[in-house]
Amino acid sequence: MTQEHDDRDRQDVGLYEKILKRTEELLESGRKNLDDALEKASEELAEAGEFTRERADRIAGFVRRDAQQAIDSALKAKAEFKGVVDPQRVTAGAQSVFARMLQTTSEKLAEWAEKSEQSLEYKTGEITTPGTLTCKNCKEELHIKKTSKIPPCPKCHQTLFRKSY
Repeated sequence: MTQEHDDRDRQDVGLYEKILKRTEELLESGRKNLDDALEKASEELAEAGEFTRERADRIAGFVRRDAQQAIDSALKAKAEFKGVVDPQRVTAGAQSVFARMLQTTSEKLAEWAEKSEQSLEYKTGEITTPGTLTCKNCKEELHIKKTSKIPPCPKCHQTLFRKSY
């Protein structure tokens, strides 16, 4: 890797963190939804002349992906909890209803598992927050300590990972 490449990676990570921070500020102020806040944060940084609009938009895409993943996980957990403890379903007690519910739940869980697995897929060159990336080819684990650009697998040089926190 060249020094120029390393500098650009550090700049991309810095831009990611700036966009994330500004997006959080805009969301906390209650004046923006996620997409509007990301757009505004990207626009502000591009107008400040630090980065091109295209570069800011690309990095904002990484922030959007990570934020959406966190939101989806929270909504999924809430829905699963509500479905499990809904007293009306428990009191109904009919075996046929229960069997249908189990079948539907099984199908939905399989669908969620597939979507969840896809949302945890990360590639070399993308920027991500701290966590563990496991190579989908050789199962080597990369322990990311701070927001950074994802390198190829150090063991098999493949470029596809699964993230865990």
